[in-house]
Order: sequence, then C-alpha cells, then structure tokens
Amino acid sequence: MPSLDDSTRGRILFGGDYNPEQWPEETWQEDVRLMKRAGVNSVTLGVFSWATIEPRPGAREFGWLDRLMDLMHANGIGVVLATPTSSPPPWMGSRHPETLPRDEQGQTVWWGSRQQFCASSPTYRAYAAAITEDLAARYAGHPALTMWHINNEYCTHCWCDETARHFRRWLRTKYGALDALNEAWGTAFWSQRYDAWEEIIPPRRAQYMRNPAHTLDFKRFTSDALMECYIAERDIVARHTPHIPVTTNFMPLWSGQDAWRWAEQEDVVSVDIYPDPKDPLGGQYNAMLGDMTRSQARGPWVVMEQAAGAVNWRGVNHPKPPGLNRLWSLQSVAHGADAVCYFQWRQSRQGAEKFHSGMLTHAGEDGRTFKETSRIGSELARLSPHVAGSRISADIAVLHDWGSWWAGQQDGRLSTQLDYTEVVRAWHRALWESGRTTDFAHPEHDLTGYRLVVVPHLYLLTDAAIDNLLSYVRGGGTLVCGFLTGVADEDDRVRAGGMDARLRELLGIGTVHEWWPLDADESVECEGFLGTLWSEEFEPAGGEVVAAYRGGELDGLPAVVRNGRAWYVSTLPESDALRALLGRIADDAGAAPVLAGLPGGVEAVRRGELLFLLNHSREAVTVQVPGSHQELLTGERVSAGLTLERYGVAVLSRTTP
Repeated sequence: MPSLDDSTRGRILFGGDYNPEQWPEETWQEDVRLMKRAGVNSVTLGVFSWATIEPRPGAREFGWLDRLMDLMHANGIGVVLATPTSSPPPWMGSRHPETLPRDEQGQTVWWGSRQQFCASSPTYRAYAAAITEDLAARYAGHPALTMWHINNEYCTHCWCDETARHFRRWLRTKYGALDALNEAWGTAFWSQRYDAWEEIIPPRRAQYMRNPAHTLDFKRFTSDALMECYIAERDIVARHTPHIPVTTNFMPLWSGQDAWRWAEQEDVVSVDIYPDPKDPLGGQYNAMLGDMTRSQARGPWVVMEQAAGAVNWRGVNHPKPPGLNRLWSLQSVAHGADAVCYFQWRQSRQGAEKFHSGMLTHAGEDGRTFKETSRIGSELARLSPHVAGSRISADIAVLHDWGSWWAGQQDGRLSTQLDYTEVVRAWHRALWESGRTTDFAHPEHDLTGYRLVVVPHLYLLTDAAIDNLLSYVRGGGTLVCGFLTGVADEDDRVRAGGMDARLRELLGIGTVHEWWPLDADESVECEGFLGTLWSEEFEPAGGEVVAAYRGGELDGLPAVVRNGRAWYVSTLPESDALRALLGRIADDAGAAPVLAGLPGGVEAVRRGELLFLLNHSREAVTVQVPGSHQELLTGERVSAGLTLERYGVAVLSRTTP
C-alpha cells in the first residue's frame, strides 16, 4: 500500500489548493514564479473543476489541465490531483433532480453552492465514477502526479426516498431480521414497532422527539454511505495508479464522519484546520487536532487546508496577527504533519470565498501574508531533512468515539449545555498545558503501550470497549474516567445501575442514583476546587473518596473516587483544578512532561530526535534547555537559556546537522 513517504520523498510538502480555472492563463506563469519564490513544492488541482472538465454531460475538456500539469512538472512542483466530485455542475441537478439531497423537512437542497449531491443516488455515483475513471486514465502516468485527493470535505446529509431505500438495505445487512431491529431500537416505546422493512424511513421531521436508536443508526449509515462514495472513487484511481497514495480531507472534529473507520480506508490521512485567531486557546485546538489526526494516521499526516489569514465564515473574521501563521504551521509539524497546505494559493476575486485569505492575498506579493508564508516555505525546506517521516511517542491516550458522540446528541438528553467536543477539549487542554504529549485512541484500540488513558466523557461504550478498559487496568495501566461514561450500550440502551456494572466495580463506585447537570452559570463546590457543567449522586463501593462535594444537595457525597489505578471524576473541574488533578495522576503513572519548568504559554513537543519549543504568548520568554543543542531554523548553538519572541518557534537538535 502506498504511503505518505511516497509523496513527500523526504520533504515536507508545502503549498495548497490551486484554482487556476478562475484566472486567465497569463496569470499561471506569474503564479508559478511566485510559488517558487514562496518555496511551494505541492499544489492541489481540480477540487472544484467538475463543470470546467465536463461542461455538459459526457463532454471532456482536459486541455487546460494538461497544460497545468505540464507547467507544474516543468517547475518542480508536484500535484495532488483531486476528483472534482464534491461539487456537481448545475446541469446534473437540472437534468437529474434525483441527485439533489433533501433535508429533514423534505425540502430540496438546490445547486448554486457546493456539495449538492445525495450520496445514495445511483445517478450521481455513475457520473462521479465516469469522470474519476477518465481523470485517472489520462493522468496515471504523468510525472507531476504525487497523490490523489478524492472529493472534498464529505459532509452532505440526505433524507430523500433513495436514501431511505439505501438505509433499509444497510439495516438489513446489520440486523438481518426485523425482530432484531425492533429489539435494538426499543420500538415497544411509543408504539413504534415496524412490521415491514418498507415502513422504515430516515429520521425526518417528526411531531416530537424521535427514537434515539433510530437516529444513531442513521448517523452511522450516513457516514458509511459517504464512505462508499469515497471507496468507489479510491478504487478507480488505485487501479490505474497502485503506486500513488490516496486521501480525502477530514474536517476538524466534525460529527458527520467516523474518522476512525475512514482513516482505515486511506493511504494518507489529511485534515482541514481552522483555529480562530481570536481564541486565546487556538494553539491548544491546533495541537488537539494534530494529535487526533496523527493518531488516526498512526504516523505522519497532512494539513490539507488552513488559512494564511482570515476566513470568511465566522461572525467576525479576524486576520492572523504577525507570526501566528508561522507558529501554528510549525506546531502542526511538531505534532507529526509532513505537509502544510492552505486553502488556497491565490485569493479569489469573485465567488463566495473572495474574503477567505490565500497564501497570495489581494495585497499581492508585497503583502505581509505572502512574505510570511514565503518564510514558512523556506523554513520547512530547511527542516525537511531532519524531521520528515519521523514519529512521535506519547505516554497518554485520550479516548474518543464518534458513536458515543452521536448517541449523546439525542433530543431527550439530560443537558443541552453538555457539548461533547468542549469536554474533550477541556481534558486535552489540561494535559497540553501541563506539557504532556497525548495520542487519541478509540476505546477498542490496543492501549497497552500507554501509561495513562483518560476518558473525558464516553456516554456509550460497547461491551468490547469495557472489556478493553478492564484489561488495560489489570495489565498495569492507569485509567481516569470522566462523568456520564459507560451509561449506555451500543444500541443506546441504558445499562442497569446507571453505568455498566463491570465499569462501576473497576472504578469503585456504586449505583448512580441521580445525574445532576448544572446550568451554564452554575458551579458546585468540591474539596479543593469548583466543578462545572455536571455532578452526580452516587456512593463509593470500595473506592477511596479523593474529593467530596461540599454544600448543596450532594454535600458529603464523592466527586472524585480512586480505586487503585482507576479514577472517576463525576464533574468537570475548572481548568486549573483539572490540570492539577490530571498532572498528579500522570506523574504517579510515570507520564512525565516533555520539558519541566516551562514558562506559561510555552509548548514543548519532541518529534523523533528534535525538540520543538513554541511560544503561544504575545510576549518574549526565556526557556532553560538542559544540554547543548543546535537550533535548526537559525543554525545557532544553544547551551542554556533560549529566548523565544512573541509567537516564536525554536527547533533543537542534539547533533550537528
């Protein structure tokens, strides 16, 4: 199977989406000149080019793309060639309205934007396969081709009749018989029992709350239906070019795709990352997505898209201040990326994204953004021989599961204040701020290599996942579980006692009597800290009470319980308290920080033999580094104190390059 190494060839890829069909051909030569000046060695072509390649059904206009492929190769720039199937041309929706998705209310989602396709539509799939086949056949032997990029940001949901038929086929495969489906979905409730497969429809708009197990299976199905589209195109290009790796770009922590399952189908795992420049914890968000994508890839990965400056889809779209683009780009490399790319190369002058920044903005080559991206390109070229292909070792795993996330989003949940992603981010933040490197893992993955495993919040756990956690602790690992974990089985059926009995025994807690969610502005006092968002009423059953609730309805009941190497935290401690608690547990487990004694806002990451130091603060800081190193970005020797400027980065090597 081809890998990212086959594309990078010992380099860090640098570049981005290039949409030359938006510009006259005389601009292309200027683009190439500036790409070379910026250090660009990779561009993605064709992502939104379907109407240009196939202006009418069956037509093929490849001449412009031939010239571009040749132009890139002549200038030493590799091409990540995309199948253009994320944005069908208007003629498809006009001639084949059955390819258009319908929303939960049954309303048609029309053309005029992008991603207007039903993943279950045989007509859409046939057109997508045809253009992919012709694209692959034409460019299979082109020397510029380095990677295939299938579709773009798979995110389309559909509730149409064709989707209903596809959903029923998927359910037949999963359950075999209607009795099994009725049991799994609990259809005895509200007289929802199904007597024929044809009665089952997608969970469309209903009079009141919908069946949560039905909704959960539809989310699973939608992820699989989109993945079928990806696999169909992947198999076509792989047949023509078995030596060329294939990817598609995930969106950052998006709920619609089970990225653990998708990553197994990719040669290269890539993601689009867009932290908010105004977010004081944007660097932590960038680190978290890097850790998550690296874990899905099980090695180096690709930043397929990021913004060189402002985006255009937030309420207020702030630019990146000087230095921040460089900091976050090099931070991604520190967290395992072997490609740093942008949307897009040249900022569009027309269309919906004309205010979304590019590497080359409306200000042109004299603009600050282009100068900064050119510096990044130069520095990545300098780092490439020392870092490309190297790995990261982590002692800690954060468990994350899309199925649990989906189940927790049901209509009749205990608290709409509970945002799964924010809970995961809070726990990752605590570990990140304490200087510890983390992986992410699925709860059924092999966890034996980790000293500490943390479960911020997994409402749904399969029997296999629970057995895995028990085996991990019995094998000597340390486990910390957050609130509302292990409550439901894979069918979203609440387990007896409010949590799986095996898990309660492991954690040393008794039956959960009541869940006590907190209001947005509410907190609960615990011994030594304040808890937020959540609290629970239970009694210890063999576990040691580390901290109890103080005051209120839960006065004297346990908030944090320890049972040997297993811990349970029944609230969300405020950030300082969560950092201190997880830091204490990590120390006891032998999961030490990368570099102790760092100033606030400074991150240390070790990738291979290199030590990355990243200053996320707006002030210059001095970092004490033991031993003698060479700083690879400047070539200077470092033997004691190292000053990092605002948003500064240093990459240290113990050996002379």
